[in-house]
Amino acid sequence: MIGVILSAGMGTRLRPLTDEIPKPLLEINDMTLLERMIKNCMGAGIREFILIVGYKKQKVYEIAPELEEKLDISIKIVENNEYNETNTSVSTYIATSLIEKECLDDFILINGDNVVDPEIITRVAATKNTSLIVDNFKQLNEESFKLILDDVKTNENNSIANGIISEIGKEIDIASSTGEFIGVSKVVKSDVASFNEILVDLIDDDRQNYYDFAYKTLSNKTTIDYVLTNGLKWTEIDDYNDWKIANELVSEFEN
Repeated sequence: MIGVILSAGMGTRLRPLTDEIPKPLLEINDMTLLERMIKNCMGAGIREFILIVGYKKQKVYEIAPELEEKLDISIKIVENNEYNETNTSVSTYIATSLIEKECLDDFILINGDNVVDPEIITRVAATKNTSLIVDNFKQLNEESFKLILDDVKTNENNSIANGIISEIGKEIDIASSTGEFIGVSKVVKSDVASFNEILVDLIDDDRQNYYDFAYKTLSNKTTIDYVLTNGLKWTEIDDYNDWKIANELVSEFEN
């Protein structure tokens, strides 16, 4: 299994913290977000990683060999040279098309500005099908990347099986939402080609599309499991309020 970590964004709402480094290289308790996420993935047995870089990419190139030696892992870096003109669908496709071409395998896809309870990574890695982590606990707001699931079947292992995504996005009515997609997902190797075809369509339609929308179409083609957080904590880091929450969560996880 491969860990794919999106690390190309500019993080403008966190300036000046991100004036000289990309968000995944921000440090909490003397450890970068990137290293912390890699360690979370290692706890689920992952030792091969692809990092998609763009903004301040040289900083990632500099730290990658140190992480490889320190953690005994392999890191491949791929570049989105249009990071300031595109969105996560393009960054994702750069990595996942490489996986399809050179090293077909299951992969876990993670937004590089996430701080999560390590158990979240363990749970998504353990699924047999393509899967998404869905927060069914956190209070939703207008910025939440919400989704609505139809035709669901609940399992005993913290998941919903065979659900079809009828709607996904920030504009969805909160009361109608099943929960929030947190930016952690898994695609099994038998679904990689279909996932990439859908990404190409999204990119052709709008290069500013999020990769998240690909799962709506994919859910009509294959079985997707939706692993529920059931109170496990996480945050994405978009602004200074998120940064404060992330620092608090890391301290909580470490203790």
